[in-house]
Amino acid sequence: MKKTCLYDKHVALGALMSPFAGFDMPIQYTNITDEHQAVRTACGVFDVSHMGEVTVRGKDAERYVQHIFTNDVKNAPKGKIYYGMMCYEDGGTVDDLLVYKMDEGDFFLVINAANIDKDWAWMQEQAKGFDIDLQNRSDDYGQIAVQGPQAEQVVEEVLGLECKELVFYTAAPLSSPEGDTNVCIQGNEAPSGAVGGATPFIISRTGYTGEDGFEIYATPEYINECWDKLLASGRCKPCGLGCRDTLRFEVGLPLYGDELSQDITPIMAGLGMFVKFDKDEFVGKEALLKQKTEGASKRIVGIELHDKAIPRHGYTVLSAEGEPIGEVTTGYHTISSDKSVCMALVDATYAKLGTEVQVQIRKKVFPGTVVKKQFYSKNYKK
Repeated sequence: MKKTCLYDKHVALGALMSPFAGFDMPIQYTNITDEHQAVRTACGVFDVSHMGEVTVRGKDAERYVQHIFTNDVKNAPKGKIYYGMMCYEDGGTVDDLLVYKMDEGDFFLVINAANIDKDWAWMQEQAKGFDIDLQNRSDDYGQIAVQGPQAEQVVEEVLGLECKELVFYTAAPLSSPEGDTNVCIQGNEAPSGAVGGATPFIISRTGYTGEDGFEIYATPEYINECWDKLLASGRCKPCGLGCRDTLRFEVGLPLYGDELSQDITPIMAGLGMFVKFDKDEFVGKEALLKQKTEGASKRIVGIELHDKAIPRHGYTVLSAEGEPIGEVTTGYHTISSDKSVCMALVDATYAKLGTEVQVQIRKKVFPGTVVKKQFYSKNYKK
């Protein structure tokens, strides 16, 4: 079982720890509801050091990213961040990820913790024929996410970091409190055409909660300093993976392994806006284009139950007539809206909004209606 750089802090706080993606991670500190509401109304901090980081540098860096990534990073401005997927040739999802354009010929990729080994092997295989320096930096970085409507004030006033000028889905190298703008994690010498071997500490205006917020990537030592300052201030509540899941679910954000997988394509998941078919090529383009034009056989939908019963991952979804048509991918009684809802993968015939369905919960069947997947409005600062 791996441990993040903040593991000892979690234990000292009495966090409930549990295995996740090969790491011993905090699920909650007090309770999921309190931590969830802290992020919705004020500010919370998450340890996300288990996430993976990969750097792509060199003459063919942009061409390589275009090849493996469904979104379009061609001629992207420095500091821009893109969300998208890496796919297999059949359109199935390798992973969903963030791609940071740090500079010309210099990209920073953030991948899911559970997929680091699989993604890295696939990326290396895809790198054949490209003049790039590809490095897995996952063990070098710590990462925290500061999320909530007060996140900007807290990051500026408690951590002393300038972040007001960052717009949504942009990033910048992080200056130290002493004003040093060259705070970097050192790496190998980069090939000709790359910016350099060192990767800067990074701050980005991103998150996985539906609220305004920031993610900080730096050395484990610096991340520990930031964590201590945030908690000592009393203005930022430590939050575990429990509320991270309830927060992302309420605003319809997918989780790999639930709403995306090798068997669930971006088109099935309703993420076609992040698949740019006007690009020359990318892995899986032909299969995904066929799904888009002919229609996918299954779709991820939202379902609201007419009862207080809670649908859970794997529960069977039935038609109004009682025929099995799919299964729940994520389900909760939502904290922010007080409804029993779920996302589910169902036969496309039943994906239309307003369709009446049922969910089998243990030995009972509960009626529900297909609704939009977003159960709570996002509050990003655009």
